Amino acid sequence: MTYQRFRLEIADGVAEITFARPEGANAIDFVCSQELAELALVCDQSAEVRAVLLRADGPMFCAGGDVRSFRDAGTELPALLKRVTEGLHTAISRFSRMDAPVIAAVGGTAAGGGMSLACSADIVVASENARFTMAYTRIGLVPDGASTFVLPRRIGIGRTRDLMLRNRVVGAKEALELGLVEYVVSQDKLDDEARKIARELAAGPTCAYGTLKRLMLGTFDHGIETQMALETSGIASMGATEDAKEGLAAFFEKRPPVFGGN
Repeated sequence: MTYQRFRLEIADGVAEITFARPEGANAIDFVCSQELAELALVCDQSAEVRAVLLRADGPMFCAGGDVRSFRDAGTELPALLKRVTEGLHTAISRFSRMDAPVIAAVGGTAAGGGMSLACSADIVVASENARFTMAYTRIGLVPDGASTFVLPRRIGIGRTRDLMLRNRVVGAKEALELGLVEYVVSQDKLDDEARKIARELAAGPTCAYGTLKRLMLGTFDHGIETQMALETSGIASMGATEDAKEGLAAFFEKRPPVFGGN
């Protein structure tokens, strides 16, 4: 399948999804949101995909919502915002709950929905040129893209509120200090570092990664007993996987494990 706003390449267990509209600042319009939801479904359904890398062509990761299309929508803006947001949210939900870990490689600016999408990834690698800004209230809108769920978990309520109310532009160094990103590298090493992490995770116990991801999503929603019950169910179910058998065998044989992702 070909896409208008993205490229998809799958190799060595890694699905590389690239924003491919740099002339439009990789902004999220209706087509982009629908294609991203479809790409997330493809990754979720494919046994070949054991890690996902989100990256972008051009100087910007993603400018957020396509404000030109918002302006041109006129009285149809509420309906357009629903359609665009529903596609973006479907994609983020699938990325968040699928087994494959998701890595975002952010070079340049991630604004609005672009920042929301990047920060919803399991691991964020930023270049020294990266910039992050919420930007929503600057045009009279409110955040979407799971940012009101993800950012408090990443950086806390107070810092999230500050970024959303004031629309501050956060550079790579501050993003690392805040916890918005996990790694900062030079611009010329961004893709290599993100791909190295993606390949490392693609060789890991994929089912265990997925169970871990879903356990983490509920961390702040449950009491300790409920969370421990979910952990019990999770670790017991992993005990039936081939990867658990391989991991234990490799431990006692004093060799690196070779996981098959099942």
